[in-house]
Amino acid sequence: MVESKKSWEKRLSGQPDELTVDFMQSLSLDKRLYKYDIVASIAHAQMLAEQKLITRDEFKQIKDALIEISQEITEGRFKFEKIYEDIHMAIEAALIDRIGDAGKKLHTGRSRNDQVATDLRLWMRDQIEILRAKITLLQKALVKSAEKYTQAVMPAYTHLQRAQPVVIAAYLLSFVEMLERDYLRLQSCSRLLNISPLGSGAVAGSSLPLDRKFTAGQLGFSDISYNSIDAVADRDFCVEFIFDCAMTATHLSRLAEDWIIFASSEFDFLRLGESHCTSSSMMPQKRNPDPLELIRAKTGTVYGALMAMLTILKAQPSTYNRDLQEDKRHIFAAADTISASFDMAREIVSGAKFNTDKIAAGLDEGFLDATALAEYLVRKGLPFREAHGIVGSLVAHCEKQNKKLAELDLGELQQYCSSIDGDVYEDLGAANLAAKYITAGAAGPSQAAEQIAYWTKQLDQR
Repeated sequence: MVESKKSWEKRLSGQPDELTVDFMQSLSLDKRLYKYDIVASIAHAQMLAEQKLITRDEFKQIKDALIEISQEITEGRFKFEKIYEDIHMAIEAALIDRIGDAGKKLHTGRSRNDQVATDLRLWMRDQIEILRAKITLLQKALVKSAEKYTQAVMPAYTHLQRAQPVVIAAYLLSFVEMLERDYLRLQSCSRLLNISPLGSGAVAGSSLPLDRKFTAGQLGFSDISYNSIDAVADRDFCVEFIFDCAMTATHLSRLAEDWIIFASSEFDFLRLGESHCTSSSMMPQKRNPDPLELIRAKTGTVYGALMAMLTILKAQPSTYNRDLQEDKRHIFAAADTISASFDMAREIVSGAKFNTDKIAAGLDEGFLDATALAEYLVRKGLPFREAHGIVGSLVAHCEKQNKKLAELDLGELQQYCSSIDGDVYEDLGAANLAAKYITAGAAGPSQAAEQIAYWTKQLDQR
C-alpha cells in the first residue's frame, strides 16, 4: 500500500496499492499543463471573490501562492510527488500546504472534469498559434527558394510519369498552397474550441452563484458552453486538432517523398544540405536523406494519435469517463511530432538546391511537349479529342523512330495532320513551353512571379 492523498480518499476504505496508483496517474503527462491550470485557477478564485464566496484576502493569498508555485515549476524547483494523480491535485496540495484553509476553498464550485477541459482548451489555443507561426516560417522558406527558380524549368509528374514542363518555382509554391490550408484549418479549430467549460462542475453545474461569463472573459474565451453535460465530456476539439496535424503531416510527407526521390542518383534533381543528410556505417559513399525519411515516417505517429483519439471517444457513455484522461497522450504526441517536423522541414528547404543544369539536360525526355502540340492543333481549329488522338499517334511514331517530337520534320508531322504548319516548332521542345502558359494559377514563370509577390505580401503581414 502507498500513502493516499486523493481528493476522493474519504469515500473508500483502505488505500490504493502502488500498481493502481501508477496505472491511474496522469501527472507524468499533464504536468505540462501547469501554467494553464494555474491561470484558470486564479480566474476561478477571482470570480469566487466577486461572488463573495471567498474573501478578497483569501483571493490574494490564493493568487500569490499560485504565482509562486508557477515560478517554482518553471524554474524546476517544484517537487512533483508521485502520490498525486494529476497536475490539478499536485498544485492544489501545494497551495493548501502554503496557505491552509484559504487553499481548500479554491475548488468551490469546480470539478477536475471542467478543470481539465478548460486547461486543455487554453493549452491548445496557444499551441495552435505556435504551429501556425511555424507554418508561416516554412512557407517563407519555400517562397524564398522559389524566387531563385522562376525561369528554371523541370518536368512535372502525374502517376510518377513525366507530364508537362513547369517552372521549379511553381512546384515549390504548390506546397505553400497546401500549408495555407493547414494554417486556415488550425485557425478554424482555434475559433471553435475557444469557449469556456469552467463552471460546468462534474456534470450538472453548481447550486452556487458562479459567474461563468466572468471567468470566460478573464481567460480570453469568446463564450461559455451552454450544456454542462456535454461540456465536461466534449473532446471534439481534440479530434479536430489532431486531424489538422495529420493533414499537415500528410503535406510534409508528400514533400519529403518528392525530395527523397529527387535527391536520388537516378534523378539527381536536388542537392540537400550536408547538415541535413547522414551516411552509412558500412558504405562510405552514401549520402542518405534520413531527416526527410523521418518526416515521412512520423506522419504515422500523428495518424496513430488521430485513430486513438477517435477510438477513445467512439463508445463512451455520457458524460465524463476516465477514458478521457488518455486524450492528452495523443494531442501532445501529435503536437510535438508536427512541431519538430516543421522545424526540420524548414531547415531542409532553406539548405536545398535544385540541380538546374542536370534537369535542363534531360528536359526533352518523356514528350513533355505533347499536350502543347495538342493545344496547337486546337488553335488550328481541331476538336481537342481529335487533336489528342493525332498527338498520341505521333508519340507512338517517335518511340519507334527513337526521336523527339521536335526532331520530326514538317513532312512527317503533316502525314498525321495536314493542319500542321511550320510555326509548329514554336510549340515543340519543353524548355520554353512553360512561358506559354496563360491561365491564372498556371505553372509558368509569369504566374510564379505573381504568386511569389502575393505570398510575400501575405506572409509579411502575419
